[in-house]
Parts: sequence; structure tokens; C-alpha cells
Amino acid sequence: MPIYDSIIETIGETPIVRLNRLPKEGSKVYVKPERGNPGGSIKDRAVLSMIEDAVARGILKEGGTIVEPTSGNTGIAIAMISAVRGYRAIIVMPDTMSVERRQAIHAYGAEIVLTPGSEGMGGAVRKAEEIAKETGGWICGQFDNPMNAVAHRVGTGKEILRDLPDVDYVFAGFGTAGTACGLAMAFRDAGSKAKVIGVEPYESPLVTEGKAGPHKIQGIGANFVPSIFDRSLLADVVAVKGDDAIATTVEMARKEGIFCGISSGAAVYAALRKAEEGPDKVILAILPDGGDKYMSTGIFD
Repeated sequence: MPIYDSIIETIGETPIVRLNRLPKEGSKVYVKPERGNPGGSIKDRAVLSMIEDAVARGILKEGGTIVEPTSGNTGIAIAMISAVRGYRAIIVMPDTMSVERRQAIHAYGAEIVLTPGSEGMGGAVRKAEEIAKETGGWICGQFDNPMNAVAHRVGTGKEILRDLPDVDYVFAGFGTAGTACGLAMAFRDAGSKAKVIGVEPYESPLVTEGKAGPHKIQGIGANFVPSIFDRSLLADVVAVKGDDAIATTVEMARKEGIFCGISSGAAVYAALRKAEEGPDKVILAILPDGGDKYMSTGIFD
């Protein structure tokens, strides 16, 4: 085991695990749990990519301020990296996000500003822009920053093709669309047969039906279409009901021993439905984070 100079160096290189009890016998369904990243989610990858790009371009200076609207995981990643590198972090998030996310951000020393949950991520974005103007802070802009997707184009996607080269379908929930689009670009670059299928909430089918609404799947389904989202990169987009995502999240813990979040449950649910079409395909679901951030929601009670 190597010794690292910084916790930041441990971001990435997450495992791929086969599901054994949830899929039908003979199905080849795998998951890539991202909770092993030091900040506990896949967002560590994107945030590091965006910060390093900003530093390289002279936009983010030593001791600078980072402001970001986020549903939680991006905020945790920013807070963690800011703690290591000495930045001031101000995280703006809807007040409907789980208390564990707020606690983690606070633990890293970042400031938290809450916006009305009824305003969705759009409200958090508007507030973050106000704060950035007041403080002179830099907004990562995860919904608009192409370096979000680049993190998965050069990192996550290559890991998948190295570890599971025969993969046919990859299911990824999207809020910013960075993971889904970045993976699709990686597969295209490599000439892989792998196809990415995006997952959004059934109750807020913005891509599939053009309408947004409140839903239960924290972390995906922003109430607007991010500018970095490129629909042409995805083979399909499917909608998953919040109750199905939650039920699958609980089943993942109780039947597979994999403690994951609700958006992970949504991706797995969609992957399992795809597997029912036949056992000849290799299917992978991305698990963005762990279940520890959702204990207060009561889904495991």
C-alpha cells in the first residue's frame, strides 16, 4: 500500500463489485461504489478537476474563496479540499438536503448558507451568485464547468474500461450530468461499445418529458438542464420513481451489504430492469455516494 503526501491523492481508483442477490440468476450486473473517495462521494473527482483547472488558469489564488451551490456532495468535496489547501469555502444548498451533508461540510470548516427547498437548485445557484459578487469568490460552476465532465472522461471512464472492458451499459444518475456525459466521452474516445444511460427522477422528468417537480432522490434531478449536459452523448435517459429508488437502496444494504445513497438506488433499479431483458449483457451502475448521509431521512428505519 503506497503512502500519500495528501488525502487528495487518494481520490479515485474505486472498485467494481458484482451484485449477487438482487439480479436474476445469470445476470451480469456490477456497481462502482464511489463512497471510498475521501470526501465520501464521486464529487471529489469533479471538484478536484475544477479546482486544479482554476488554479492553473490563475482564477483561484492561494487563500482564495470558493462559493458553490450544491445539493451536498459537491459541497463536502469543496470543503474537504479547501481544508487541505487553505481556501475559504462557502457552500449554498437547499434546506431539504439531509442534515448529515450539512454536518460533514461544517466538520471541514466550511460556511453553509441554506436556501428554500421549494426553489430547488435554481434558488441555490442564484444565492451563490449573489455571495460570489459580495465576497469576490470563485464559483466552481459544476453545472456549467466542462472540467466536471473531464474528471470522468480522463479518470472514472478509463478505470471502468480497464477493470470491466466488456461492459455494455453504464447507468448513471445525473444532476449536473458531469458523470454521465464524461463517461460517454471516455467510451467514445476509446472506441468502446459501452453505452451510457442517464437516470432521472420520475417525479421530475426534465429530460424525458420537459417538466420539473419535487422528488425524493437527493443529488440528481436539478430543476433545470445544466449547460454541460449533452443529450447526444447518451444512449437513453430513463426515469425512476423515488419510492423505487429508496426501496432498492435499502435492498442494496440488506441483500448485497452495500450501503449506498438514494441516487445509487435509482441507478441500480434501472440497471436491474435492463438486466431483465436478457443475461447476455454486462451492466454497470454508478453509486455516487454512501448511505451514511441519509440516515436522518428515515429510509433505513
